[in-house]
Amino acid sequence: MERRTRMYRGAVGLLLAGGVLLTGCSGGGTTHDTSAAERGKRAPVPAPAATGGAASTGGAAEDGAKPADSAEKPDELREAAPPDYLSTFALDVDTASYGYARRTLADGRLPGPETVRPEEFVNSFRQGYHRPDGNGFTVSVDGARAAGEDEDGDWSLVRVGLATRAAPSSAERPPAALTFVVDISGSMASPDRLGLVKTSLGTLTDELRDDDSVSLVTFSDEASTVLPMTRLREHRGKIHDAVDSMESADSTNVAAGVRRGYEEAVDGHRKGANNRVVLLSDALANTGETDADAILERIDSARRDYGITLFGVGVGSDYGDALMERLTNKGDGHTTYIADEEQARKVFVDQLPAHIELTARDAKAQVAFDPKTVEKFKLIGYEDRKVADDDFRNDSVDGGEVGPGHTVTALYAVRLRDGASGHVATATVRWLDPKSRAAHERTGSVETGAIDGKLWGDSSARLQVTAVAAYFADNLRGGALPGAPSLAALASRADELARKTEDDSVAKLATAIGRADRLKSGRADAGTGAGEGEMD
Repeated sequence: MERRTRMYRGAVGLLLAGGVLLTGCSGGGTTHDTSAAERGKRAPVPAPAATGGAASTGGAAEDGAKPADSAEKPDELREAAPPDYLSTFALDVDTASYGYARRTLADGRLPGPETVRPEEFVNSFRQGYHRPDGNGFTVSVDGARAAGEDEDGDWSLVRVGLATRAAPSSAERPPAALTFVVDISGSMASPDRLGLVKTSLGTLTDELRDDDSVSLVTFSDEASTVLPMTRLREHRGKIHDAVDSMESADSTNVAAGVRRGYEEAVDGHRKGANNRVVLLSDALANTGETDADAILERIDSARRDYGITLFGVGVGSDYGDALMERLTNKGDGHTTYIADEEQARKVFVDQLPAHIELTARDAKAQVAFDPKTVEKFKLIGYEDRKVADDDFRNDSVDGGEVGPGHTVTALYAVRLRDGASGHVATATVRWLDPKSRAAHERTGSVETGAIDGKLWGDSSARLQVTAVAAYFADNLRGGALPGAPSLAALASRADELARKTEDDSVAKLATAIGRADRLKSGRADAGTGAGEGEMD
């Protein structure tokens, strides 16, 4: 059963009667309203709209939702013929996989293929999508030819881009009620782990507003409340003392820490505030329950009744990436990774509203490829986020939670049919309003003319950065995407794009690719430095 399949019964709200149709490169074509009936005339179409009272009256969703299809091999190139011309997945704004890969490469090691998730590499970079004025998403679809005619056909990359409204300033956001759950186990006893966490929380204490609140829970073999929920006003010194008092201890009982953290979050819950548990750990659980399902089994009521979500911040050269990802996925949150004070400040100060506020719950995307023009397609990444096509509009099936200032990008390798012309794909995003639980949708599409240009040189710089990040991730996990350049060529492309975009995160991408190339070819790497990509 998919995550939270029985949560939010009765949460299926009104569908928007119309979406926005975007045509042309980068979503820059004509924008106009399209009714659900008119969208249904175009072949292929997304999953059929809900019928009966639920769609029009907000009736209860069907119990016992179908689980996501996990039998399909992630690298399979599927024939885009009915009924299998749909691609459906939960949105994901995690970036920890890319941050941890950069840290590993800086330490002179290649990341394990199992820790590499291409969508998190791609979503670590600015995309430049148009943003909506209010809550919800804009949808942009564009692409370019990735490979010429060869024995495997003519391949293109198609980019589906979703963007939320810009993140508010710290002064404009709602107040925050943050429960920090800090790993103080023996494995955290180093300056780049517990030392970095203490520095990060000290910086955050200075930057939070007077009307914000924090509590602090620590865990090793057991969990302890160091500080109950406390308003920043007139108590910053007390909070600093609590942070400074943390010292490393013994083993890592993540389960105990998360349970105690949610208890504190519920006790200190503030109506009208952004209530969030923030887990800071290397996620190397070795005591107590170490499975994400068991760890979170007892906190469903906190998520359901109080809307408390989980934000995971990974640290350390040895990092339990898989466990942290599963925890945050089941805790309605997302993950990031920090390796130094600069990244910590970016996460806890510059990007704090995006990490603690929600604009969309249970967000899913579905891309319908036209079998008249598309022969095969492959979604690059998102293997852990697949959703059964029939469950796209089943709002009892878990999706992803997205905050302001985020973009979500899905990149597809697409082979067009010989001589194909016209409609290529329609992308639809569906989400629930965080407060009303009403369901909304927005749609965009792309034609063959918008993906005819050459990827290198003709397409936008941001699309090229996306392609470089995806090709890099695929190389690290041993894939072979159509049109993939060598690592040396990718590093050169990234260097050129860094100069063109004047984006430091792209320069860091070029450095990481160069290190991977040297490690794979057996040459010595040099230099240090690691970190996170950029959020719009």
